Amino acid sequence: MRWPGWSQNSCKLSSFIFFPIFIIKCKFLKLYYIIFYASLSADIISTVEFNSTGELLATGDKGGRVVVFQREQESKNQPHRRGEYNVYSTFQSHEPEFDYLKSLEIEEKINKIRWLPQQNAAYFLLSTNDKTVKLWKISERDKRPEGYNLKDEEGRIRDPTTITSLRVPVLRPMDLMVEATPRRIFSNAHTYHINSISVNSDYETYMSTDDLRINLWNLEITNRSFNIVDIKPANMEELTEVITAAEFHPNQCNTFVYSSSKGSIRLCDMRTSALCDNHSKLFEEPEDPSNRSFFSEIISSISDVKFSHSGRYLMTRDYLTVKVWDINMESRPLETYQVHDYLRSKLCSLYENDFIFDKFECVWNGTDSVLMTGSYNNFFRMFDRNTKRDVTLEASRENSKPRAILKPRKVCVGGKRRKDEISVDSLDFSKKILHTAWHPNENIIAVAATNNLYIFQDKVN
Repeated sequence: MRWPGWSQNSCKLSSFIFFPIFIIKCKFLKLYYIIFYASLSADIISTVEFNSTGELLATGDKGGRVVVFQREQESKNQPHRRGEYNVYSTFQSHEPEFDYLKSLEIEEKINKIRWLPQQNAAYFLLSTNDKTVKLWKISERDKRPEGYNLKDEEGRIRDPTTITSLRVPVLRPMDLMVEATPRRIFSNAHTYHINSISVNSDYETYMSTDDLRINLWNLEITNRSFNIVDIKPANMEELTEVITAAEFHPNQCNTFVYSSSKGSIRLCDMRTSALCDNHSKLFEEPEDPSNRSFFSEIISSISDVKFSHSGRYLMTRDYLTVKVWDINMESRPLETYQVHDYLRSKLCSLYENDFIFDKFECVWNGTDSVLMTGSYNNFFRMFDRNTKRDVTLEASRENSKPRAILKPRKVCVGGKRRKDEISVDSLDFSKKILHTAWHPNENIIAVAATNNLYIFQDKVN
C-alpha cells in the first residue's frame, strides 16, 4: 500500500491556522484521516454540511463566518489527493445585532447551513443565526470588464462633459476569484431562536423552526412566510414542551417531521390542513416506570431528527441513545443504540455543569446502513445496522501521528482498567463532538471537535 507523504495546505485564510495533512488507517469502514483545521479559541464550529454532490463542505462558527471547502480534483500523477478538501471561499454571513425593543442581543453564531441543489455554475446555500436566514450565492469570476464609458478604470464617475467618444467594453482575463453575495435575507418572522432549517424537495420552499413555531418560506419571497406549526399555548405557564428540530421528507414535498423536548416525534402532512398543529403520526416510546428518575425528561429530549435517504426511516438522537424508527410503525423504535450508557452514573454531575443539555447531532451514511453521532472526549460513535457492530473513535491531534493506526477506543466503568481503555472518570467533557456530516455518496465524514475540523475518508490506493 502506498502512503502519500506530508504536504502543506497552500490555502491562506485570515484568523485560521492550517496544519499538515495526515493519513491514518482506521479499522472500521476503512476510514482514513485526511485533513483538519483549527481556528482561534473563540471560533467554535457550530455546524457542518456537505452539499448534494459532496464536492463542497461548509462549516459555520460562533463568529458568524462560513468557510467552504472544495474537494481536490483527481490527478493521474497524485491520485491520493482526490480526497483532500481545500479552502474554496470564506465570508462573514451574520453580524451581531441588538434588538432595542426587547433589549436582546442577537448573536452572530451560525446555527445551521443547508445547501440548495446546484442548477448552474454557481452554488447556493442557506445559513441562519437565531433570528435571520440568508440565502448566499457562491460563484467564480475569472474575467473583469474594462472600457467603461461613464466610469474611469478605477470606478469613479466621469464628468459627462469630458466624454467625447464611445468605447466598447471588453472582458479581460484575471486571477480566479470566488465571490459570496447575499441574494435573499429572510428576517422578522421568529420570536424565538431558530434551531433548524430544511429545504423542501420541490426546491422552491424551505422551513425555519424555532422553539414554538415552524414557518414555511418561498425562496423568492422574503417579506412574508406561512406559519405551519404553532404549539405556543395561550398561557405560557402551561408550556410543557418545545420544538427541538424539524426536517422535510427527502422525496415527498408535503411531508415533514419535527421533534420535541418530551421525546416525541410528529409526522405532519401539509395536504391535511394549512396549519399542521394536528399531526398525522406520533412516534413515542413509552417510558419504563422502573427507570424513571429526576433526569428522565431531560435525557429523553430529542436533539436531532433525520430522515433516511430513502425516506422510509427516521433517526433521532437523545442524550444517551440513537433510535431508528420505521415511519410505518409508531409504537416503538425499530432499533436502539446506546451511545454512552456509561454516563448514567454521572448524570448528577453532568446536570450541575450543564453538560446534560448538550445537543448532539446524528447522520446517516449514503446507503442508510451506518449511523454516526458524537460524544465526549472527542469521541464519535458509528453503528452498522447490518452487522450490529459499533465502534468508538477519537478525533484528536494528540493521538494523530502520520501513518499510525487510529485504534478504536473503549471506556472502562469498573475499577480495573486495561491498558488501551480510558476510565469514565478521566473523560474530558469540555471536548465534545456535537456536529458531524457524511458525504452523500462515499465513505467520507466530517467531524467538528470544538474548534477543529477532521475529515476522514475511505482507503486511497
